[in-house]
This record gives sequence, structure tokens and C-alpha cells, in this order.
Amino acid sequence: MTDNLEKFWGRLDDINTGMLGATSDLRLVPMSHYVDRKTGCLWFITAKGTELATQAASGPKDAIHIVSDAREGLYTRIHGQLSLSEDRAKLDELWNAVAASWFEDGKQDEDVQLLQFRPTKAEVWTTDGSLAFLYEIAKAHLTDQKPDMGDHFSVAL
Repeated sequence: MTDNLEKFWGRLDDINTGMLGATSDLRLVPMSHYVDRKTGCLWFITAKGTELATQAASGPKDAIHIVSDAREGLYTRIHGQLSLSEDRAKLDELWNAVAASWFEDGKQDEDVQLLQFRPTKAEVWTTDGSLAFLYEIAKAHLTDQKPDMGDHFSVAL
């Protein structure tokens, strides 16, 4: 794996939220994602009646997932395909207290819907975090040099 790819997945692994939506209407909604490095996918647990689940019901949709996390120093726009999944083993693996709080009957609730997001590419910005950002800004004021704001790269996934 390239350094940039490793940096992308490594930081994304430590973050669990972003804004997800189909590119056909770009109505992004906050969603918790679950990273599956083995398959290179992101997974989401939602309800069957949500707009995302309804859009994906007719087949895979081009989608975008935006992640912005100053603590981890990751800002990324991820493009890929969003589809419904009936993988009960994956749902069992991902199920947690956060997901359970949305469904009265737990993972057996008829309304539970698993979404699979297969990323194809991402544009990525990484920093050393918010303290490093403050240091770079202060240093720039003292030295009249531009601050080092980290790396910017694209990856094919």
C-alpha cells in the first residue's frame, strides 16, 4: 500500500462520522461510517425509509462521503458507489450501542438497513492536527513564511 493510501485509511479508521449523499442531488446527511479495510468499503446502518436507502433501492448509486476531522487531521471527499446490503453477518459485526439506540427491536428490527459504500477515489488533505495548525500560524506570523498546512493528494481506491 502506498504511503498516501495508508495515511488515508489509517486516519479514516479513527473517525466515525461524515456527510453522505447521492451525487444526483447532493443532499448530504450526517452518517456514522464503519471502515472495512479488508474489502476497502465503508458501511452505514440506517433505516429503510431514509432518503439514502430509498435512492439505493433501485440499484447502486454514485455517492459522495465528506469527512472533516481536525483532531485526526483528515479532510477528504470520497467518491464511490452506494448500495443496499442484506449481509446479516456484516450487520452482526458492526452492530453497537449507537446503532441500537435508533431501533426499538435492535438489529432484528424490520426497519434496519445496511448500506455499503465502495469508494473509487478520494481527494485528501491531512494535517498534524489543531495544535500543529496553531503552531504553524504563529510561526508564519513570526517568520513571514507561509504555514505548512500538511499534505494534499488524491488516491484511487
